[in-house]
Amino acid sequence: MLRAVFLWLSEQPRIFGFVRRNRLARKLASRFVAGETIADAIATARELNATAGGLSVSLDLLGESVLHAEEAQRACATYLELLDRIHAARVNANVSVKLTQMGLEIDEALCIRNMNSIISKAKHYDSFVRIDMEQSSLTARTLELFTDVLYPECGNAVGVVLQSYLRRTAADVDAMIALGARVRLCKGAYQEPDDVAFPDKKDVDANFISCMERLLERGNYPGIATHDEKIIAHAKAFARTRGITAARFEFQMLYGVRRDLQNRLRREGYNMRVYVPFGTHWYPYLMRRLAERPANIAFITANVLKESVHRR
Repeated sequence: MLRAVFLWLSEQPRIFGFVRRNRLARKLASRFVAGETIADAIATARELNATAGGLSVSLDLLGESVLHAEEAQRACATYLELLDRIHAARVNANVSVKLTQMGLEIDEALCIRNMNSIISKAKHYDSFVRIDMEQSSLTARTLELFTDVLYPECGNAVGVVLQSYLRRTAADVDAMIALGARVRLCKGAYQEPDDVAFPDKKDVDANFISCMERLLERGNYPGIATHDEKIIAHAKAFARTRGITAARFEFQMLYGVRRDLQNRLRREGYNMRVYVPFGTHWYPYLMRRLAERPANIAFITANVLKESVHRR
């Protein structure tokens, strides 16, 4: 029932119009989304770079599953401009891209052309592009394009995301380690069938830890994307006992979630990257994320409360 409500809300342009005009609603959204423009994204990246000894950033233009080639081309053009602006502003930021936003579900060749344009510009600036992972129906196709096309052509200017709640991920981690590719490991937020994903949190966490350990030992500068303090403590202890220096990996967290923990990790000398979404699609984005997994409401609320407690 709750899922249906959020999906319905995500498709109501009149409600979106109200929310965009409502100062309180925009203020709430601004905790988790940088703003609607490239200028907003750059300003947020600069602010994070100046915080607690310097937090690095990954900027994500909101929007996915585009329906028309023109939309995909506009999104590509925005990313090209974003990379130009990152370089001009000298902010410490790279970009994250969804393949469906680049036209994967319209025309694979179009998607590849758009991605090659973005990655080529990133390489020109000695920067990096992360391919975000979407729902499980796209996992195999995303990894095939990465492994067979994008990585051979672009090398480590491009990396990929793996999700520990998927049953296939342990094998995918080993494949990416063998390839030498850069991996961002996260838990995953989509609602998936039990035969595809682990239904129980304890299994998702156990798979995350197992995959994380292999990436820390043998991976190429992995991104450990979690807000779970127990898993973070495990990663730190594992790295110490194996002689893995902090320079060999980074922690990653969402913009607006556990800012206290982000700053603490950076002060302790760990690399810390903040995933920062921006763009006009912030309202449907938030509604769809909540629809995919309504438990995210409790997650966000709990972490905001934790941050408030730690600030006292």
